[in-house]
Amino acid sequence: MLEKEFKYYLANQDELVKQYNGKFIVIVDEQVTGAYDSNVQAYTEASKKYPAGSFLIQKCSPGIQDYTQTFYSRVSFS
Repeated sequence: MLEKEFKYYLANQDELVKQYNGKFIVIVDEQVTGAYDSNVQAYTEASKKYPAGSFLIQKCSPGIQDYTQTFYSRVSFS
């Protein structure tokens, strides 16, 4: 679903790290639209501007360690 945004991050990772190292960046339509100190802050601000599922939050750092995580939704089933 956010493949285009993730490919943008991978293709531009070196340059993005120079500018945003250690920040959580929000990527929409192959553009960084914000950089934040935490993923919670990034999500809170991005969700004010964009619908869920339309933006990628990525920790900006060198290497692959920060994009090999699995996240689970907090959805409860009754």
